[in-house]
Amino acid sequence: MTEDFLQFIWEQRLFDTENIKSTDGERIEVLDPGVRNTDSGPDFFNAKVRIDDTLWVGNIEIHRMASDWLKHRHQADYAYDSIILHVVDSFDQDVFRKSGNKIPAMVLNYSPVLLENYRSLLNSKAWIPCQSRFLSIDPIVLRIGFNRLLVERLQEKTGEIMEKLHQNQRNWNETFYQFLARNFGFKTNAMPFELMAKSLPMNILGKHKDNPFQIEALLFGQSGLLSELLWADDYYFELRKEYEFLMKKYSLKPIPGHLWKYLRLRPVNFPTIRIAQFAALIYRSSGLFSKITETGSLNELKGMFNVKASPYWDTHYKFGLVSRETSKNLGNSATENIIINTVIPFLFVYGEQNNKHHLKENAIEWLEHLSPETNSVISGWQKLDVRPHSAFDTQALIQLKTRYCSARKCLKCHVGNKLIRM
Repeated sequence: MTEDFLQFIWEQRLFDTENIKSTDGERIEVLDPGVRNTDSGPDFFNAKVRIDDTLWVGNIEIHRMASDWLKHRHQADYAYDSIILHVVDSFDQDVFRKSGNKIPAMVLNYSPVLLENYRSLLNSKAWIPCQSRFLSIDPIVLRIGFNRLLVERLQEKTGEIMEKLHQNQRNWNETFYQFLARNFGFKTNAMPFELMAKSLPMNILGKHKDNPFQIEALLFGQSGLLSELLWADDYYFELRKEYEFLMKKYSLKPIPGHLWKYLRLRPVNFPTIRIAQFAALIYRSSGLFSKITETGSLNELKGMFNVKASPYWDTHYKFGLVSRETSKNLGNSATENIIINTVIPFLFVYGEQNNKHHLKENAIEWLEHLSPETNSVISGWQKLDVRPHSAFDTQALIQLKTRYCSARKCLKCHVGNKLIRM
C-alpha cells in the first residue's frame, strides 16, 4: 500500500461514493476531487466537498495513516492550513491546523480487488509488469495512450533542446548542428561527435561552405583523428596539412582522437565514414535548419540527407587502408534515424516556441510515415507480439517502457490504470 495508490483511488473516484461520512459522523459528498499536485504541498488543489450542509472549496491531503500528518510535520506548515478534508486509509487520530481547528477526516472505502491488481503489477518480475495482460487492452485505448506518450516524449526532449539553445544564445542553427552531429555518431560515438561539433562553431564551417575539402579537413582535424596516425596516404597528409593551417587561423583545439570507437561497428558505421558523410551534408546544405522548417514534404526532407562521402571513401573505411569500392551513401535507415531523433524533436520545439503549429503537426504526421525503429526496446515489445507499424508507434513504445514499465509507474500509465480497474 502506498500513498500513490490512495491518490490514484481518490483522483479516479474509485471509492464508495454512497453514504460517505467523516470520522465524526458528518455527511460527505465529493463534488470534485481536485487537481493532482506534483510538487511540494497538499496532494490535491481546488477540490469541492460538501460536509453536511456546507460547501467547502480547498485542498485535500491523503495519508495511509492519519498520524502520518504529524510524522510529515504538516501541523507546523502554513501551506496545509488550506486543507478542507484529510483522506486516509486508516484513521488513528485527529489532526489540527496551526490555528488549532480540527480538520475533518474520512476513510477511503474501496474494493480490495483494486489493491490486489495493483500489487500484482508492482510485484511482477516480467519485462513489463502487465506482460500477460497487455494485449487484452482495447486497441482504441492503446492508440489514445500512444498519442499521449508520443507528445510526452517530444515534450521531454524540449527541455534538453531549450537548455542547449540558451547556452547558444538562442541560435537555432548552431543548436541544431550540435544535436545533428550527436545523432550522426548514433549511440556508440554520440559523445565525441557532439564534442567535435562544439569545438568547431558553425560560423567557421560557413566560411568554407564552397570548399568540401576544407570542410572535411576541419571536421577530421577537430575529431583528433588526423593526429592518430604516423603514416597513412597522400589524402590523409593533404587533409592534415590543410587542417594545420586552418587550426592556426581559427585558434582551434581538437578533441582527443582516442574517444572514437570502432569495436563491434559495421565498417559503414565507422566514425571516419560518418564524419565524411557529415562533411558532405554541411557542404551541400547551407542553412540546413532553416530549409527544414520551410519544407512541407517528408520526401523533400529525406532528400536533404541524400548525401555520400567524398570519392576517397569509395575505396576506404579508414585512412590508408584500401577496401573494395563501394559508394558510402547515407542510407535510408540512417536518414530516418536522424529524422526521428533530431529533426522531428526540433520541428516540434521550434513550432511550439514560435507559435507555428503546422510544424508540430508535420512532426507528428511524418512519424506516422516513417518506418518503425529497430532497437532492443522494440525487440522486447515484438517478443510480446506487439507489432509497431511506424516510428510513431515505436517512439510511444519506447516512452512507455522507459518511463513507465521499467519504473513500475503503473498508476500513471494508461494501460496499468485500466488493468487495475479490471
